[in-house]
Amino acid sequence: MKSVAIFCGSRTGASDVYIEDAKAVGQELAKRNITLIYGAASVGVMGAVADSVLENGGHVVGVMPEFLKRKEIVHPGLSELIIVDSMHERKAKMADLADGFIALPGGPGTLEEFFEIYTWAQLGLHQKPCGILNINRYYDPLISLFQHMLKEKFLDEKFRHMALVDDEIDGLLNQFSTYVPPKIKTYLQEDQT
Repeated sequence: MKSVAIFCGSRTGASDVYIEDAKAVGQELAKRNITLIYGAASVGVMGAVADSVLENGGHVVGVMPEFLKRKEIVHPGLSELIIVDSMHERKAKMADLADGFIALPGGPGTLEEFFEIYTWAQLGLHQKPCGILNINRYYDPLISLFQHMLKEKFLDEKFRHMALVDDEIDGLLNQFSTYVPPKIKTYLQEDQT
């Protein structure tokens, strides 16, 4: 694993633990020589992860749409900044650059980014690991929702296990290193047989 895209909030959250653990994520990425791919902001959880990677000698690639560059605070110390035209292009570029994807605590934008890439994995558009770092039990309600989806037959067991979950970044990255994607049979493939 050479690069990981992190989806997370541009806010700091209600507890100091979100920033503390974001810094631990950055330290672990730098230690493992894994490039951070993220949304290029210098604030909130996003900024804390990027700062920590850079402070620990790591490489950070930020991807930001032109219209947000004028509104958001672009991190001034990035190893590389890629400016794109739209949010769709931003997500596609991050997906191309990353070998895996992790959601840290964040709001609706974080969930939207994570679920799009997770859905792409279910459709067989990529075979990269998708993880949820459950800092401060933030994602407990989402993990419960996955179980509810399984129970109500809106999610298959093999797809549920495509969303790797851990409370610690080293544990999640260790899961990434042993991840084997399930065999995907899409509706399109079924129609062709």
